[in-house]
Amino acid sequence: MEQEVNAVTQAQTTLGSGTILDGTETARAIREELKGEIEGFLSRGLRHPGLAVILIGTNPASQVYVKNKVLACKKTGIESHLHQLDENIETNQVLKLIEELNQKDDIDGILVQLPLPATLSTDTILEAVRPDKDVDGLHTQNVGRLLSGKKGLRPCTPRGIMELLARYEIPLEGKAAVVIGRSNLVGKPISIMLLEKHATVKICHSRTKDLDRQARDADILVVAAGRKEIVKGSWIKPGAVVIDVGIHKEESDDGKGRLCGDVLFSEAREVASYITPVPGGVGPMTVAMLLSNTVESYKSRLPQFF
Repeated sequence: MEQEVNAVTQAQTTLGSGTILDGTETARAIREELKGEIEGFLSRGLRHPGLAVILIGTNPASQVYVKNKVLACKKTGIESHLHQLDENIETNQVLKLIEELNQKDDIDGILVQLPLPATLSTDTILEAVRPDKDVDGLHTQNVGRLLSGKKGLRPCTPRGIMELLARYEIPLEGKAAVVIGRSNLVGKPISIMLLEKHATVKICHSRTKDLDRQARDADILVVAAGRKEIVKGSWIKPGAVVIDVGIHKEESDDGKGRLCGDVLFSEAREVASYITPVPGGVGPMTVAMLLSNTVESYKSRLPQFF
Protein backbone atom coordinates (compact mmCIF):
# COMPACT_ATOMS: atom_id res chain seq x y z
CA MET A 1 0.00 0.00 0.00
CA GLU A 2 2.85 2.39 0.83
CA GLN A 3 4.40 1.89 -2.61
CA GLU A 4 1.02 2.47 -4.26
CA VAL A 5 0.52 5.74 -2.41
CA ASN A 6 4.04 6.89 -3.22
CA ALA A 7 3.48 6.17 -6.90
CA VAL A 8 0.34 8.29 -6.87
CA THR A 9 2.05 11.04 -4.91
CA GLN A 10 4.83 11.25 -7.49
CA ALA A 11 2.21 11.73 -10.18
CA GLN A 12 0.60 14.73 -8.45
CA THR A 13 0.21 17.91 -10.45
CA THR A 14 -0.08 21.24 -8.69
CA LEU A 15 -2.13 24.10 -10.14
CA GLY A 16 -2.50 27.29 -8.13
CA SER A 17 -2.31 26.39 -4.48
CA GLY A 18 -4.31 23.17 -4.76
CA THR A 19 -2.83 19.74 -5.52
CA ILE A 20 -4.79 17.85 -8.15
CA LEU A 21 -6.29 14.55 -7.00
CA ASP A 22 -5.51 12.63 -10.17
CA GLY A 23 -8.30 10.12 -10.65
CA THR A 24 -7.04 9.05 -14.07
CA GLU A 25 -3.61 8.00 -12.80
CA THR A 26 -4.98 6.47 -9.61
CA ALA A 27 -7.55 4.45 -11.57
CA ARG A 28 -4.79 3.24 -13.91
CA ALA A 29 -2.80 2.01 -10.91
CA ILE A 30 -5.85 0.19 -9.55
CA ARG A 31 -6.48 -1.47 -12.93
CA GLU A 32 -2.88 -2.69 -12.98
CA GLU A 33 -3.26 -4.13 -9.48
CA LEU A 34 -6.48 -5.91 -10.48
CA LYS A 35 -4.87 -7.18 -13.68
CA GLY A 36 -2.04 -8.72 -11.67
CA GLU A 37 -4.54 -10.30 -9.29
CA ILE A 38 -6.55 -11.77 -12.17
CA GLU A 39 -3.41 -13.14 -13.80
CA GLY A 40 -2.82 -14.92 -10.50
CA PHE A 41 -6.29 -16.47 -10.70
CA LEU A 42 -5.64 -17.73 -14.22
CA SER A 43 -2.26 -19.20 -13.24
CA ARG A 44 -4.13 -21.35 -10.73
CA GLY A 45 -6.45 -22.65 -13.44
CA LEU A 46 -9.40 -20.47 -12.47
CA ARG A 47 -11.64 -18.66 -14.93
CA HIS A 48 -11.77 -14.94 -15.70
CA PRO A 49 -14.15 -12.79 -13.63
CA GLY A 50 -17.27 -11.96 -15.65
CA LEU A 51 -19.30 -8.74 -15.84
CA ALA A 52 -22.64 -8.46 -17.65
CA VAL A 53 -23.60 -4.97 -18.80
CA ILE A 54 -27.18 -4.17 -19.79
CA LEU A 55 -27.64 -1.10 -22.01
CA ILE A 56 -31.20 -0.17 -22.89
CA GLY A 57 -31.92 2.44 -25.55
CA THR A 58 -29.65 4.84 -27.43
CA ASN A 59 -28.76 7.50 -24.86
CA PRO A 60 -25.47 8.90 -26.26
CA ALA A 61 -23.90 9.50 -22.84
CA SER A 62 -24.80 5.99 -21.69
CA GLN A 63 -23.28 4.52 -24.84
CA VAL A 64 -20.00 6.32 -24.14
CA TYR A 65 -19.99 5.23 -20.49
CA VAL A 66 -20.63 1.60 -21.42
CA LYS A 67 -17.93 1.67 -24.10
CA ASN A 68 -15.43 2.94 -21.51
CA LYS A 69 -16.46 0.27 -19.00
CA VAL A 70 -16.14 -2.53 -21.54
CA LEU A 71 -12.70 -1.23 -22.56
CA ALA A 72 -11.60 -1.06 -18.91
CA CYS A 73 -12.69 -4.68 -18.45
CA LYS A 74 -10.60 -5.74 -21.44
CA LYS A 75 -7.52 -3.96 -20.10
CA THR A 76 -7.93 -5.59 -16.71
CA GLY A 77 -8.73 -9.17 -17.68
CA ILE A 78 -12.44 -9.16 -16.83
CA GLU A 79 -14.68 -10.76 -19.45
CA SER A 80 -17.51 -8.35 -20.31
CA HIS A 81 -20.83 -9.51 -21.71
CA LEU A 82 -22.74 -6.61 -23.28
CA HIS A 83 -26.50 -6.88 -23.72
CA GLN A 84 -27.91 -4.05 -25.84
CA LEU A 85 -31.69 -3.84 -25.69
CA ASP A 86 -34.25 -1.79 -27.60
CA GLU A 87 -35.63 1.23 -25.75
CA ASN A 88 -39.18 -0.08 -26.28
CA ILE A 89 -38.51 -3.31 -24.39
CA GLU A 90 -40.91 -4.14 -21.58
CA THR A 91 -39.90 -4.43 -17.93
CA ASN A 92 -40.77 -8.13 -17.74
CA GLN A 93 -38.40 -8.87 -20.64
CA VAL A 94 -35.56 -7.10 -18.84
CA LEU A 95 -36.36 -9.02 -15.67
CA LYS A 96 -36.19 -12.30 -17.60
CA LEU A 97 -32.69 -11.43 -18.85
CA ILE A 98 -31.55 -10.44 -15.36
CA GLU A 99 -32.80 -13.71 -13.90
CA GLU A 100 -30.86 -15.64 -16.55
CA LEU A 101 -27.72 -13.70 -15.65
CA ASN A 102 -28.38 -14.22 -11.94
CA GLN A 103 -28.17 -17.97 -12.53
CA LYS A 104 -25.03 -18.00 -14.68
CA ASP A 105 -21.93 -19.21 -12.84
CA ASP A 106 -19.54 -17.27 -15.10
CA ILE A 107 -21.24 -13.93 -14.38
CA ASP A 108 -19.99 -12.32 -11.17
CA GLY A 109 -21.40 -8.86 -11.66
CA ILE A 110 -24.48 -7.36 -13.34
CA LEU A 111 -24.54 -3.69 -14.25
CA VAL A 112 -27.71 -2.00 -15.49
CA GLN A 113 -26.63 1.26 -17.13
CA LEU A 114 -28.68 4.23 -15.89
CA PRO A 115 -30.75 6.18 -16.70
CA LEU A 116 -33.35 3.79 -18.08
CA PRO A 117 -36.07 4.81 -20.53
CA ALA A 118 -39.05 6.39 -18.76
CA THR A 119 -41.29 3.47 -19.71
CA LEU A 120 -39.31 1.09 -17.49
CA SER A 121 -39.43 0.71 -13.71
CA THR A 122 -35.90 1.48 -12.53
CA ASP A 123 -36.53 0.34 -8.95
CA THR A 124 -38.04 -2.97 -10.04
CA ILE A 125 -35.18 -3.71 -12.41
CA LEU A 126 -32.40 -2.81 -9.95
CA GLU A 127 -34.01 -4.90 -7.21
CA ALA A 128 -34.07 -7.92 -9.55
CA VAL A 129 -30.27 -8.14 -9.59
CA ARG A 130 -28.91 -10.60 -7.03
CA PRO A 131 -27.32 -8.61 -4.19
CA ASP A 132 -24.06 -10.56 -4.44
CA LYS A 133 -23.85 -9.65 -8.16
CA ASP A 134 -24.94 -6.04 -7.67
CA VAL A 135 -21.57 -4.46 -8.53
CA ASP A 136 -23.14 -0.99 -8.66
CA GLY A 137 -24.04 -1.35 -4.96
CA LEU A 138 -27.58 -0.05 -5.50
CA HIS A 139 -29.71 -2.99 -4.29
CA THR A 140 -31.54 -2.11 -1.06
CA GLN A 141 -29.88 -5.06 0.66
CA ASN A 142 -26.42 -3.66 -0.09
CA VAL A 143 -27.53 -0.17 0.90
CA GLY A 144 -28.79 -1.61 4.18
CA ARG A 145 -25.48 -3.37 4.78
CA LEU A 146 -23.67 -0.08 4.21
CA LEU A 147 -25.92 1.71 6.70
CA SER A 148 -25.44 -0.99 9.32
CA GLY A 149 -21.67 -1.18 8.82
CA LYS A 150 -21.68 -4.73 7.46
CA LYS A 151 -19.55 -6.03 4.61
CA GLY A 152 -21.09 -5.73 1.17
CA LEU A 153 -20.73 -4.24 -2.30
CA ARG A 154 -20.50 -0.44 -2.10
CA PRO A 155 -21.75 2.13 -4.64
CA CYS A 156 -18.94 2.80 -7.10
CA THR A 157 -18.74 6.59 -7.07
CA PRO A 158 -18.67 7.01 -3.26
CA ARG A 159 -16.25 4.10 -2.95
CA GLY A 160 -14.05 5.71 -5.60
CA ILE A 161 -13.99 8.98 -3.67
CA MET A 162 -12.95 7.20 -0.48
CA GLU A 163 -10.23 5.27 -2.31
CA LEU A 164 -8.87 8.47 -3.85
CA LEU A 165 -8.71 10.16 -0.45
CA ALA A 166 -7.00 7.10 1.06
CA ARG A 167 -4.35 6.86 -1.64
CA TYR A 168 -3.44 10.51 -1.20
CA GLU A 169 -3.28 9.90 2.57
CA ILE A 170 -5.80 12.64 3.35
CA PRO A 171 -6.84 12.34 7.01
CA LEU A 172 -10.57 12.18 7.71
CA GLU A 173 -10.82 11.42 11.43
CA GLY A 174 -12.25 14.40 13.29
CA LYS A 175 -12.57 16.48 10.13
CA ALA A 176 -15.66 18.52 9.26
CA ALA A 177 -17.13 17.07 6.06
CA VAL A 178 -19.89 18.79 4.09
CA VAL A 179 -21.73 16.92 1.36
CA ILE A 180 -23.80 18.97 -1.08
CA GLY A 181 -26.34 16.58 -2.55
CA ARG A 182 -28.56 13.89 -1.03
CA SER A 183 -29.01 11.38 -3.88
CA ASN A 184 -29.08 7.64 -3.32
CA LEU A 185 -26.23 7.32 -5.82
CA VAL A 186 -23.73 9.66 -4.16
CA GLY A 187 -24.85 12.03 -1.42
CA LYS A 188 -26.31 9.59 1.08
CA PRO A 189 -23.76 6.76 0.71
CA ILE A 190 -20.68 9.03 0.76
CA SER A 191 -22.00 10.58 3.96
CA ILE A 192 -22.14 7.15 5.61
CA MET A 193 -18.67 6.22 4.34
CA LEU A 194 -17.20 9.45 5.72
CA LEU A 195 -18.87 8.73 9.05
CA GLU A 196 -17.24 5.28 9.04
CA LYS A 197 -13.88 7.07 8.91
CA HIS A 198 -14.88 9.22 11.91
CA ALA A 199 -15.48 12.47 10.05
CA THR A 200 -18.23 14.78 11.31
CA VAL A 201 -20.68 14.98 8.42
CA LYS A 202 -23.21 17.59 7.39
CA ILE A 203 -25.52 16.95 4.41
CA CYS A 204 -26.75 19.97 2.43
CA HIS A 205 -29.07 20.21 -0.56
CA SER A 206 -31.07 22.59 -2.75
CA ARG A 207 -33.26 23.74 0.15
CA THR A 208 -30.41 24.34 2.59
CA LYS A 209 -30.34 27.94 3.75
CA ASP A 210 -27.07 29.88 3.36
CA LEU A 211 -25.51 27.08 1.35
CA ASP A 212 -22.34 29.06 0.73
CA ARG A 213 -21.81 29.58 4.46
CA GLN A 214 -22.42 25.90 5.16
CA ALA A 215 -19.85 24.94 2.53
CA ARG A 216 -17.24 27.22 4.09
CA ASP A 217 -17.36 25.11 7.27
CA ALA A 218 -15.92 22.10 5.43
CA ASP A 219 -12.48 20.62 5.79
CA ILE A 220 -13.68 18.03 3.25
CA LEU A 221 -16.22 19.32 0.70
CA VAL A 222 -17.99 16.81 -1.56
CA VAL A 223 -20.14 18.44 -4.23
CA ALA A 224 -22.76 16.29 -5.96
CA ALA A 225 -25.37 18.97 -6.53
CA GLY A 226 -26.02 18.38 -10.23
CA ARG A 227 -25.73 22.11 -10.95
CA LYS A 228 -22.97 23.49 -13.14
CA GLU A 229 -20.26 25.41 -11.24
CA ILE A 230 -22.57 26.24 -8.35
CA VAL A 231 -19.67 26.24 -5.86
CA LYS A 232 -17.43 29.29 -6.21
CA GLY A 233 -14.00 29.90 -4.75
CA SER A 234 -15.56 32.14 -2.08
CA TRP A 235 -17.55 29.13 -0.81
CA ILE A 236 -14.41 27.18 0.08
CA LYS A 237 -12.53 27.25 3.35
CA PRO A 238 -8.83 27.92 2.72
CA GLY A 239 -7.00 24.60 2.69
CA ALA A 240 -10.13 22.47 2.28
CA VAL A 241 -10.17 19.26 0.23
CA VAL A 242 -12.69 19.60 -2.62
CA ILE A 243 -14.25 16.61 -4.38
CA ASP A 244 -16.29 17.55 -7.47
CA VAL A 245 -18.69 14.78 -8.52
CA GLY A 246 -20.57 16.81 -11.15
CA ILE A 247 -20.06 16.65 -14.88
CA HIS A 248 -21.64 18.97 -17.43
CA LYS A 249 -20.99 19.71 -21.10
CA GLU A 250 -21.20 23.20 -22.50
CA GLU A 251 -20.47 24.67 -25.90
CA SER A 252 -17.15 26.38 -26.60
CA ASP A 253 -15.95 28.76 -29.30
CA ASP A 254 -14.12 25.98 -31.16
CA GLY A 255 -17.34 23.98 -31.42
CA LYS A 256 -15.91 21.00 -29.52
CA GLY A 257 -17.54 21.82 -26.20
CA ARG A 258 -15.96 21.46 -22.79
CA LEU A 259 -16.66 19.50 -19.65
CA CYS A 260 -16.98 21.13 -16.26
CA GLY A 261 -18.21 20.16 -12.83
CA ASP A 262 -20.33 21.46 -9.97
CA VAL A 263 -17.34 23.49 -8.74
CA LEU A 264 -15.87 26.56 -10.49
CA PHE A 265 -12.45 24.97 -10.79
CA SER A 266 -10.46 28.05 -11.79
CA GLU A 267 -11.42 29.78 -8.54
CA ALA A 268 -11.56 26.74 -6.26
CA ARG A 269 -8.06 25.52 -7.07
CA GLU A 270 -6.61 28.77 -5.70
CA VAL A 271 -8.19 28.13 -2.29
CA ALA A 272 -8.25 24.37 -1.84
CA SER A 273 -5.36 22.23 -0.63
CA TYR A 274 -6.50 19.31 -2.81
CA ILE A 275 -9.11 19.25 -5.58
CA THR A 276 -10.44 16.82 -8.19
CA PRO A 277 -10.52 18.01 -11.80
CA VAL A 278 -13.39 17.48 -14.25
CA PRO A 279 -12.76 15.40 -16.25
CA GLY A 280 -10.09 13.14 -14.78
CA GLY A 281 -11.12 13.12 -11.14
CA VAL A 282 -14.04 11.11 -9.76
CA GLY A 283 -15.17 9.63 -13.11
CA PRO A 284 -12.23 7.26 -13.69
CA MET A 285 -12.39 6.17 -10.06
CA THR A 286 -16.04 5.15 -10.49
CA VAL A 287 -15.10 2.79 -13.31
CA ALA A 288 -12.13 1.44 -11.34
CA MET A 289 -14.41 0.59 -8.42
CA LEU A 290 -16.84 -1.18 -10.75
CA LEU A 291 -13.95 -3.46 -11.75
CA SER A 292 -12.88 -3.86 -8.12
CA ASN A 293 -16.43 -4.76 -7.06
CA THR A 294 -16.58 -7.36 -9.84
CA VAL A 295 -13.36 -8.99 -8.62
CA GLU A 296 -14.63 -8.83 -5.02
CA SER A 297 -17.86 -10.56 -6.07
CA TYR A 298 -15.85 -13.17 -8.00
CA LYS A 299 -13.79 -14.06 -4.95
CA SER A 300 -16.83 -14.22 -2.66
CA ARG A 301 -18.49 -16.66 -5.08
CA LEU A 302 -15.42 -18.94 -5.11
CA PRO A 303 -14.66 -19.08 -1.37
CA GLN A 304 -12.90 -22.43 -1.63
CA PHE A 305 -10.02 -20.71 -3.47
CA PHE A 306 -9.67 -17.56 -1.35
